[in-house]
Amino acid sequence: MNQSIRTLLFNFSALLVLVGAALFFTKLFFAPYLFAVGSAGIAICHLTTPTKDMDYRRRRLQIFNVIASLLLIVASSFMFMNQNEWILCVTIAALLLLYTSFVTPNENSRH
Repeated sequence: MNQSIRTLLFNFSALLVLVGAALFFTKLFFAPYLFAVGSAGIAICHLTTPTKDMDYRRRRLQIFNVIASLLLIVASSFMFMNQNEWILCVTIAALLLLYTSFVTPNENSRH
């Protein structure tokens, strides 16, 4: 998958996750569907990222991203069952994604 397509898909999916989570509190019936589609899009982005040319540190952080995307999918299943555990899954996924976004080295700063 092309990097620009992956970036576009990730941004759109993240927007769907955000809107789905916000609308879930209003008890709209389609909120879990928006969240699930967004979670699937984020999972596709993380699962199709090539890791062949990554160093050990980037691969480890990519595993954190995959775990976070799988937690988002689990959270969407909790949303469909109307259980509040989805909030815990989203919180853990957000913390993992936040950690990897700050710790991942910038490609321009390679020596």
